[in-house]
Amino acid sequence: MRKDLQKICETKTFETIYKQYSKDLRRFLFFKTQNIDKADDLLQETFIKLWDNCSKVDYNSVKSYLYTVATNTFLNTIKHDKVVKKHQEALVNHTTNESPEFIMLEKEFMEKLERTINGLPEKQKEVFLLNRIEKKKYKEIAEHLEISVKAVEKRMHLALVVMRDKIGNI
Repeated sequence: MRKDLQKICETKTFETIYKQYSKDLRRFLFFKTQNIDKADDLLQETFIKLWDNCSKVDYNSVKSYLYTVATNTFLNTIKHDKVVKKHQEALVNHTTNESPEFIMLEKEFMEKLERTINGLPEKQKEVFLLNRIEKKKYKEIAEHLEISVKAVEKRMHLALVVMRDKIGNI
């Protein structure tokens, strides 16, 4: 049996095995991939693995070995392609069309907006946040704070005057 193991590592024997199985194996891989270039790449990888492990493969089971390696190599490329696709989708979802300058200006604006809101008197700030952030109507705010709708309108007006003065028309 040891004699059979050594035969695969001989160039002539390896070439014979290649000639005997490569066409069918290529068809098998093409059937799986539906892409002739991928099938050729997988075929090449399969025979490289056979050559790398020639001393460990029994000559009598070389066909089974080739098909097992081809199938596993195919499955590994499928897994790899899924990881690559997932990574690319993640990159697409995280990239924006905005320039670095725009992103910086937006960040500065948001900081200025936050400082201005925090600088409002407490009653104006409360009404502003309830209306603009929580999207509550003046009547809902009045009921919540137990004040009149006119008082809500006045506080909102004063808050907007300050906001326009400090930031501009938002």
